[in-house]
Amino acid sequence: MTKQRSSATSRRSFLTAAGATAVAGLAGCTSLAGGGGGGTMTIFHAGSLAPPFEAAEPTFEGETDIDVNREAKGSVASTKKITQQGRKADVLGVSDFRLIRDRVVPDYGEWYAVFTTNAMSIQYREDSPGADDIEKGNWWEVLSRDDVTIGHSDPAVDPGGYRAVMTMQLGTKAFERSKLYDEATYDKLRENSTVPTGTETNLEGQLESGKLDYVFYYQSISSTSDLPYIDLQSQVDLSQATSAYAKHYAKAEVETESGTFTGAPIAYGVTVPSVAENSEAGAKWVEYFATQPGRDVLQEKGLQPVDPIVVPAGGADAVPQRVMENAEAKQSLGPLRLNQE
Repeated sequence: MTKQRSSATSRRSFLTAAGATAVAGLAGCTSLAGGGGGGTMTIFHAGSLAPPFEAAEPTFEGETDIDVNREAKGSVASTKKITQQGRKADVLGVSDFRLIRDRVVPDYGEWYAVFTTNAMSIQYREDSPGADDIEKGNWWEVLSRDDVTIGHSDPAVDPGGYRAVMTMQLGTKAFERSKLYDEATYDKLRENSTVPTGTETNLEGQLESGKLDYVFYYQSISSTSDLPYIDLQSQVDLSQATSAYAKHYAKAEVETESGTFTGAPIAYGVTVPSVAENSEAGAKWVEYFATQPGRDVLQEKGLQPVDPIVVPAGGADAVPQRVMENAEAKQSLGPLRLNQE
């Protein structure tokens, strides 16, 4: 138990040190000042992108003289603001690029980029029931006990929610002839689960207050928090972008009122929607996260940047030049199909 907390603290120390180095070298590292500046811009983004976007905002505003207004919400809900509510944004950043690929392009946008990845994890308190027993090799046993309450975000609003359910489902699916637990354990995990909020970053407060004992969180959030957490097995954490793992992850499926979602390696997407009122500012924001200063911020906040960022080959002609100069056009990213069929 002590070893796990020490590991989490060590990772936070590394990320903090890396972040300090990155911030020291941010100014003047990009061409953000070119192509006109000033004005305002609006960003709709996933809750798990709030830490890196908030960290980047002061430097971006200082270099561009653009006033950034951000709205953090689950990625499904953020996408609906544009596709169903008629709202306008200059950037849409989501934790599942497929939301842009399948729901934004082509009616509300012409291109997008895959720019960072993540993994699922479990966060808890030091006094959570079973906290003295839990480890990577038995988390499902602890979380399926009668006195445990598990929290995750709403699958209909947030990919973190449907990925939490997928993680539980995948524990019952054999990978390389081995599975973590049986259907009865999965049923108990679901019985112990609750959806107290629609945004994953709001779960931590309810965990700290004792309303929740454990939460399924993105590793980027868990690893930069002061609370202990468990890294999960690759066969369930949705982190591995290989054909074998992608085929395994696809065994998970979650039905919600917002649609049915199939398991896949976690990959974040970003775009400048066609309804943008300041598309130049939006392109500068994407460019920032396609260059070293933005990648440093992502790493500081526990995410794993894609270097270079990848845009679908079928839509490369629509990508702003300043973004395309820092991107690679591909048909797929490993096993992930980027173009619509």
